[in-house]
Amino acid sequence: MRRLTPLGWVSVALTVVLVVVSLSGYGYYRSLDSLIKRKEIVVSGERPRETGALNVLLVGSDSREGDNKKYGALSQGLGERTDTILLLHISPDRDKVTMISFPRDSMVLIPECDLPNGTVKPAGLGQINSAFNDGGESCTIKTLESLTDIRINHSVKVDFTGFKGIIDAIGGIEICLPKAVNDPKAKFVLGPGKHVVKGEQALGYVRTRYALGDGSDLSRIQRQQVFLTKVLEKVTDGGLLTNPGKLDAFLRAAAGAVTVDTGLSFGRQLEIANSVRGLTAKELKGITVPTEPYPADKNRVQFRQPAANDFFARVRDDVEVTVASPGTTPVQKVKNEQVRVQVLNATGEMGKATTVADELAAQGFVVTHVGNAAPASATSIRFAKKDAATGPAYGEAVAARLSKDKRTPVMGKVKPLTTDTYKGKTAGKPGGPRLTGPVIQLVIGADWPGVRVLSTIPDSLKDKVVDTTTNPCL
Repeated sequence: MRRLTPLGWVSVALTVVLVVVSLSGYGYYRSLDSLIKRKEIVVSGERPRETGALNVLLVGSDSREGDNKKYGALSQGLGERTDTILLLHISPDRDKVTMISFPRDSMVLIPECDLPNGTVKPAGLGQINSAFNDGGESCTIKTLESLTDIRINHSVKVDFTGFKGIIDAIGGIEICLPKAVNDPKAKFVLGPGKHVVKGEQALGYVRTRYALGDGSDLSRIQRQQVFLTKVLEKVTDGGLLTNPGKLDAFLRAAAGAVTVDTGLSFGRQLEIANSVRGLTAKELKGITVPTEPYPADKNRVQFRQPAANDFFARVRDDVEVTVASPGTTPVQKVKNEQVRVQVLNATGEMGKATTVADELAAQGFVVTHVGNAAPASATSIRFAKKDAATGPAYGEAVAARLSKDKRTPVMGKVKPLTTDTYKGKTAGKPGGPRLTGPVIQLVIGADWPGVRVLSTIPDSLKDKVVDTTTNPCL
């Protein structure tokens, strides 16, 4: 019997809940929090480092227990599976959201996992959704972290009934069908054109696979991502926030639809709510991990390399947020285009300064000079003593673009051994505004960490992005 697709990605609605309840009263939020189910998730072994980003695992459950019995009574008591695995990545500065889909048919190396029954599943090759099928959220998190080297902070799970409740609470979502669809397996029958779908129809639309697109799981994933952007668009921009009755219904439906990890406590939710409250559907971009056919089985796929690892690196190397120490004033945020930089090579490696200068210029910095400095073991970001008031803010803009651990700008410049005017690409344009801020000195030491990538989604995948501008008639 063909398994249903539970749409775990709709549990991203929890993030929307966190945004909108930050506008509500404390007592009211407490009542919502009591509706959220929690589960302890323990991930064993060494884990990736924290970067300041918020990464949430989103999975669906096809459990047939309780209200879900009608989707397969014969499957009761057989546990739960997932056909949908997403990673919601919210940047450290909380200004961008990337929704990363992992196709269920992906063949990957699954690490050793502790199973709920107390046994241990050995490491081995398997279909990616088997990590959840066998070991639940903890094994799924461990698997994704081993594949991406991205630290996952929280997990959210939703089932069929929860998904339908969320869509019903917001009055349905408008979809567009390029042709008539009759899919008895998904229980979805509708003519061509635009329709507003709720409940079973909404579930059927996002479940149907062979009746729309090219019949692949990848095509269905794209359609699901478009549907989610419409959900968030309606929640954030469709008047829901100004209608107390509808807002209450939506919040209660969303809170009751999900099961989250115990680490997503009341205090943690309020912290996240305050950090993401300015996000709207326009900031959400959906992307599927690059894949290619799996040679041993044409019905499976594998991650396409080096494209997949390049993409994961871009997510890991997102810009880190600058956090002020308690009792201090937050550091002023300066744009790259406002910063003049002098790049000095203290490694002895020929051409290093120019290479780094080119990378910084490509990200908008105005590089003024390149040169050499006395050998140094540590890379440093420096500003002049006379710029003590403004130097830290401008230096932080450079520090945010370096990989690995965050470096704090220091006062006092080093004397260059040689300098030349930088003649490569710069952000400045003829006739543009004259920059008056301090010149920051970047001294490249032997521990040079590299420059962070500019964009989470590489140019090679831009045509695969799903956002609010994507044609919904898929």
